[in-house]
Amino acid sequence: MQNLKVIAQGARYRGGNPMWSWLLHRVTGVGMVLFVVAHITASFLTQRFGSGAGMAINAVYESPAFQLVMYFCVIYHALNGLRVIILDIRPSLMRFQRETLWLQWLTFVPIYALAVLLILLRAASGE
Repeated sequence: MQNLKVIAQGARYRGGNPMWSWLLHRVTGVGMVLFVVAHITASFLTQRFGSGAGMAINAVYESPAFQLVMYFCVIYHALNGLRVIILDIRPSLMRFQRETLWLQWLTFVPIYALAVLLILLRAASGE
């Protein structure tokens, strides 16, 4: 029984905010790659075959819900990448990693809120 406690304690996640940031950076990167693949596929299908499949894919990624997710991916990925670049250029700043994460989120929230507002206003106007 004691061995199970030791195994469970060792398997517990202890990465903290930097690890979540790392994971979210990877997930948003994969999301952007999937969008590019969908965009290229839709363009190919529409141009090559004039098919409705390409138009259906276009309709999906032109929807407000998809755009909200895509804007989240792009803005978060860009700001987190900038944070990582700054920390890589100036390793002495690594001791302020928690503060740089907060600064990243304090920058992300208003930018994303503006994007959400614009997407929802455009959706409400029927464009």
